[in-house]
Amino acid sequence: MTRILHTGDTHLGYQQYHLPERREDFQQAFEQVAADAIAEDVDAVVHAGDLFHDRTPRLSDIMGALSVLRELDDAGIPFLAVVGNHEGKRSQQWLDLFESMGLATRLGAEPVRIDDVAFYGLDFVPRSKRDSLEHEYEPHDAEHTVLVSHGLFEPFEHGDWDAREIAQSSTVDFDAMLVGDDHEAKQKQLDETGAWLTYCGSTERASASEREARGYNLVTFGETVDIRRRGLDTREFIFLDVELRPEEGSEQVRERIDQHDVADAVVIVTLTGDGEQVMPAGIEEYAADQGALATRVNDQREFDDETDVEVSFADPDEAVEQRISDLGLSPAARDLDETIRASKVADSNVADAVERRVETFIEDADSGAFDSAEESAAESSAQEIDESPESAEDSTDGESQVTMEDYL
Repeated sequence: MTRILHTGDTHLGYQQYHLPERREDFQQAFEQVAADAIAEDVDAVVHAGDLFHDRTPRLSDIMGALSVLRELDDAGIPFLAVVGNHEGKRSQQWLDLFESMGLATRLGAEPVRIDDVAFYGLDFVPRSKRDSLEHEYEPHDAEHTVLVSHGLFEPFEHGDWDAREIAQSSTVDFDAMLVGDDHEAKQKQLDETGAWLTYCGSTERASASEREARGYNLVTFGETVDIRRRGLDTREFIFLDVELRPEEGSEQVRERIDQHDVADAVVIVTLTGDGEQVMPAGIEEYAADQGALATRVNDQREFDDETDVEVSFADPDEAVEQRISDLGLSPAARDLDETIRASKVADSNVADAVERRVETFIEDADSGAFDSAEESAAESSAQEIDESPESAEDSTDGESQVTMEDYL
């Protein structure tokens, strides 16, 4: 019997809401995972991608990851991993650096055996390159077989890549596919092969839509594949869904906040109903006075175009996004805008990222990426693509970013 801890989407280095406290939260969640793995005496920790939030982590984020990997290594627990879409580089990966230090193993086409389980890996693959994959894996003599990967897989509704096709075309038979990218934990058995497809979920909330508790999976391989969910103690998010009746407004929202202990919490306020317009900045300031770490107001109501709309300067990105939306840009133009505007990395790295995105669009010429917003509206409504949890927010805070070459 072999038992492993399946985790992923740790997104180290994500300074959510531009707050250093949130950056530290992501590190602490990863540290909890390692502590649990040691306490449970698992046979291995399997990471399904997006160890880092982006491909240019700060030195403190790299050192934080190394600290956790050294703890696992000292406990004799192997760390097996694949590369996710957030951290992927064109050449050598950060995971390769950790492997060269003897602290990790990058999974691939050759089996890595842990007791009676053979592990294989499939890094995140862009859509334009998936059809050329042959899914050829070296043979093994283990009792169980696992593929670790990163992406949005069918038959889950959000999927854009069919896991059943991968399992059926593979040269080895998989008992389970341990995957990452979707931040919600879920599992399903593939009818055609009987393999289990399971997401471990993220270790910290990377967006306000992630309401469920964060955690990881404990997977046991014996006569059957047993998948158990374990939770993590992360920073509290308080979700307030407020339906405002006519003539109700900010006062009622403040009353709802008063019903909770918001000290050190992230407060997410969602407004619906027929009430008055609410100034987000005023609500955010009020919650801050009560000790909240951060507050975001999501007003889902529609108002007349002639009505003045209050914009919270605590979240200027929302106003920018609205203006970009009004321009009617093509999907490709919006993608490049997001790459340039949200990455906040050195100019050379931005140019590199833009070049990769343009190459992808050109290779996938039939995708309609260069159509205007009006031309692609019908298709967009039929197929909504769930991008990364939130655009990368990075702040140097006087600390220089490092490249792989600095270590080699």
